[in-house]
Amino acid sequence: MSQDLLKTPLNALHRELGAKMVEFAGYDMPVQYPAGVMKEHLHTREQAGLFDVSHMGQILLSGANAAQALETLVPVDIIDLPVGMQRYAMFTNEAGGILDDLMVANLGNDQLMLVVNAACKEQDLAHLRKHIGNQCEITPLFEERALLALQGPQAVTALARLAPEVAKMTFMQYTSMPIDGIDCYISRSGYTGEDGYEISVPADQAESLARRLLAEPEVAAIGLGARDSLRLEAGLCLYGHDMNTETTPIQASLLWAISKVRRADGARAGGFPGAEQVFAQHQSGAASKRVGLLPQERTPVREGAQIVDADDKPVGTVCSGGFGPTLGAPVAMGYVDAAFTALDTPLWAIVRGKKVPMKVSKMPFVSPRYFRG
Repeated sequence: MSQDLLKTPLNALHRELGAKMVEFAGYDMPVQYPAGVMKEHLHTREQAGLFDVSHMGQILLSGANAAQALETLVPVDIIDLPVGMQRYAMFTNEAGGILDDLMVANLGNDQLMLVVNAACKEQDLAHLRKHIGNQCEITPLFEERALLALQGPQAVTALARLAPEVAKMTFMQYTSMPIDGIDCYISRSGYTGEDGYEISVPADQAESLARRLLAEPEVAAIGLGARDSLRLEAGLCLYGHDMNTETTPIQASLLWAISKVRRADGARAGGFPGAEQVFAQHQSGAASKRVGLLPQERTPVREGAQIVDADDKPVGTVCSGGFGPTLGAPVAMGYVDAAFTALDTPLWAIVRGKKVPMKVSKMPFVSPRYFRG
């Protein structure tokens, strides 16, 4: 089967390190290394983990109108995004549903760098070309560039040995600089709730950089299994699971990601697909919303489990769930009817025919440690 899968530039390195490989978004990816998911998760929380996220799509937008053009497709302030900063964004459809979530960085010189999800990258590229292809240059860098994420409290210690300037960066800053002689784009961001960096590197130099980083004493290779448990503890959405074309930013509890200037009372209100539906939902409330859930037993509650109330009436569905190694307990997120979203509301998940008690919880489950200076 792996013969038909796409491979990242680090494929041979993963196999050399003893990774268990699985199919993910059409790619042959490491789900874990010999240490196992639990140890990899805790190593990232305590030291520094290196993730191969080269399956993600990198797209360059160029031209004087690039920011204005992109702003017509997302509910986010792109026009005033400062040079050297990046921002979280979402592509919405005409119904206000989420087509994908992405990161947008302002490189300066009328250039924006986008990082989109692996499973959505071809449709995102088509979406950009269809709607703004006549307003700016759109260059996919899917083959040209790889992407590494170095995450954890010791990420700065390890990376600063190779590129001392990274220590001065703060959360969501974005810059270009050489690491060990390799020209890279670097952001101080990530998908684990920890401090750390995402590093865009020329594909043909990715293995060399990965080996250099893995040689640092704090750094270990981490697979998709721990990436998932880390992001779940951080309360972060995974596209296609915790949000999709049927969910709006309001339902997904992502109002914070709609820039104030783009909201109904903002200076540049609306102007993105589905704005009226999103604003109406913000005003009158969504019928269901994404919430954090803490199972009250040791039983992990997985994606797809039905959620019921005290009278066994179905009130929602789990969208992500598993064991949280940092908490030492199961954690989950789910969509529940609006009447059941208040903190500490008792709910039950149906797991193999049995009711597992849960409570609605605040998110993130583990406090983030982003470096804000």
